[in-house]
Amino acid sequence: MQLKRITSTSNIDFYSADITSAEPLPFVDGISAGFPSPAEEYIELAIDLNKELVKHPSSTFYGRVRGNSMKDANINDGDILIIDKSLPPRNGQKAVCFINGEFTIKTLKIEKGKVWLVPANEKYKTLEITPDNDFIVWGIVTYVIHKV
Repeated sequence: MQLKRITSTSNIDFYSADITSAEPLPFVDGISAGFPSPAEEYIELAIDLNKELVKHPSSTFYGRVRGNSMKDANINDGDILIIDKSLPPRNGQKAVCFINGEFTIKTLKIEKGKVWLVPANEKYKTLEITPDNDFIVWGIVTYVIHKV
């Protein structure tokens, strides 16, 4: 998977999604989270992460997280986000938003005609979106890739 940097902000580095090249990787299907299974018999399968993770190539971007406002949602500094701009925003989704000149990732809370950006770290405050804010939901986070 080739990544081409588009731009960097204080909170997110953005990359375009180039899925023109296939990268089939060895794939083990049926890994047990309980008792061990004989996984060797499945090793001949392959998976292409481009096809698996990117459903709308022309509207999908990658972003690298900077900061820890979403750490309690298991989105950490350095993680890679897969962001789909074609999906409509819904309550409870993780979204990359542009607010007052800056990008941020937060959980959307949409209720009774109001929108809040909710962090997942008690050190940060929930932000209510008002008509005074320059605000758009830039894209919906569909996957998070991080080291364990």
